[in-house]
Amino acid sequence: MQGGITSYRECLSFKFLMKHYPNRKDPFFSFIVVGVIFLFLCLTCAVGIESPIRASYRDKDIPCEWSGVKRIVAVGDLHGAYVHFVTILMGTGLVDDKLNWIGGKTHLVQIGDVLDRGDKPKDIFDLAIRLEKEAEAAGGKVHMMIGNHEEMNLANTAFDREGYITVPQFVQFLPENYRIKQEKKFMRKAGSKSSESSTSDGDFFEDWKEIIDKSIGKARSTGRILYLKNLDKLYGDWIIGNNVIIKINDIVFVHGGISEVLSQRWKLKEINDTYRKELDDIRQAVTNNLPPKIPGYDRQLYNEPDGPLWYRSLAEEEDFADDVERILNNLQANHIVIAHTPQLVGEKDMKKFGGKVWVIDTGIADYYRRIGGRISALIIDDGQFSVWDLEPKK
Repeated sequence: MQGGITSYRECLSFKFLMKHYPNRKDPFFSFIVVGVIFLFLCLTCAVGIESPIRASYRDKDIPCEWSGVKRIVAVGDLHGAYVHFVTILMGTGLVDDKLNWIGGKTHLVQIGDVLDRGDKPKDIFDLAIRLEKEAEAAGGKVHMMIGNHEEMNLANTAFDREGYITVPQFVQFLPENYRIKQEKKFMRKAGSKSSESSTSDGDFFEDWKEIIDKSIGKARSTGRILYLKNLDKLYGDWIIGNNVIIKINDIVFVHGGISEVLSQRWKLKEINDTYRKELDDIRQAVTNNLPPKIPGYDRQLYNEPDGPLWYRSLAEEEDFADDVERILNNLQANHIVIAHTPQLVGEKDMKKFGGKVWVIDTGIADYYRRIGGRISALIIDDGQFSVWDLEPKK
């Protein structure tokens, strides 16, 4: 509307008030200001005032299919293994020794589960966000996908799985003021007279672990909620803006897998949009201590055993060849790449159903490396599949 009010935000602005009610000495001015503030709060609760970032991923048509890509590098579950992630990026020729993108038009797919069980997920997020921009500028692409551990963290359920939230991860995502306040308490508890605040969670490992342990089963405990809110503030919108399933050329990538029913009934975009909406609803509910807007009986993909983040049959079932054929036919694809289910032996365990399914969770994180995990990546060059492996096993 030209020459008029374009939105309720404009109507409630101080500039608008001064323009249409310039006499601030009028005794009714204060009454009007209070009324405007009250109306603003009512409208905020009614329609929600979203951050520009949050609005952007909701309003944007997020792509999930690409074609004509010559080279793809796919990486499985990282679980905070920043150093190993860097090793893979350098070993596959995607970054230089200063961690700048040199991969050209290559598409990097990290298939989810950056969080939990490891020590440096925040560093992985920060590096990935920077590389997204650099790859895009070079004609390439970085696809950071959502895994079930991202889901559990944004939904405030990861704390209830013992060992998922490590002390370093917990401390990384805490607000700085709370961390410093707690460390001062730890120092007083230990009888220290030092006035300096440590910046190393290792100095207070047992103290932080006690806070984590006490938060199990207590969804609204202080440390747990502050962790959740700060993680959401820093990375929530970015995570939600990522996909759960994508297709590059004739290859589908998804963290857990895709069932025949899901592949038959849903297009990839529908899966991503529906899941994004459901997870966003859950994470806003838990961060604001409100009931979800979408009732549990109406959710179709979030936290579903047969959903794209949790489905395991493609990795675990042996007599499944016919099912795989039908799924691929439904997807109009020739291959599916998944993770989620660790394959700790070697390339022969990664390649299933004659190479139609590849399972690329090889236990990259130290949590798994002590029981045989490997630092590896799947490389697809001109349609040819090969495994880059720092420590190849026969």
